[in-house]
Parts: sequence; C-alpha cells; structure tokens
Amino acid sequence: MNFDSSSFVAEKELVEALEKRSSTVICTEPRCLFAQGGKPAGLYILRRGSARLAMESPTGGSLMSITLSPGSLLGLPALIGNEPYTMTANAEKDAELGFVNREDFNSLMLTEPSLAVRVLRVLAAEVRTARHAISEF
Repeated sequence: MNFDSSSFVAEKELVEALEKRSSTVICTEPRCLFAQGGKPAGLYILRRGSARLAMESPTGGSLMSITLSPGSLLGLPALIGNEPYTMTANAEKDAELGFVNREDFNSLMLTEPSLAVRVLRVLAAEVRTARHAISEF
C-alpha cells in the first residue's frame, strides 16, 4: 500500500509546543519505540533521522510499512483514543526523538485548547492517507 508519510508531520506550532514538554531520546542503534498491541504511554516527535511504522496482520504477515521523516508524530491515534497501538514503531540508527508522556500531553491539550485543532489536523491527515491507500487495494 502507498502511504503519504507527510500525513504524520505536524504543524510547526504544534511541534514547538510538544517539544517544550518532551524528553530527548537518542538512538545510537535501531530501537523499538512501541509495539503493536501495546498500551500507549505517550507520543514521539521525530526530530532527526528516520523511523518506520509497520502493521502486521493477526496471522503475523506484514500489512504495511511506512518510513517517516522529521516532524512526524508517532503514536498519536493510540494516545488520543487510549487504545493499544495499531502499529509498531522502530527508530533507525542515529535518530533523535522527543517523547511526551500521556500526562504532559493531556495537560497541554487542557491548557492550550487551540493546539487540539492542530492535533485533529494530523489525525485527519492520517485517516485520509489510510483511506486513500485502502482504495488502491
């Protein structure tokens, strides 16, 4: 399936606000950030390098894989929905990310509700991209 990786990239203002509440994660080796089916603890902001999202079928076959670029948010749908991750995220060697935990993200959404609209734009772009990919299937 073809996925437009730009749908995961957030607007500059949202990234800047999230960055203020993030801790730095530097990957000197490839690293699993979260696994499909896992409970969401927060979200990642890809600062430098690349990361890959992959989804497996219940039988273990690969359904899709997408490489993300800096500015991408990883784990947002699971965090918002408080549901298990639907994909596995792996950071490549030499990637740098910011991590925003659930509590800080929720606090930010409550104290700066105008950012919620920007979050919705990212989610809408992800849905649009997924629907487009499904229509090509």
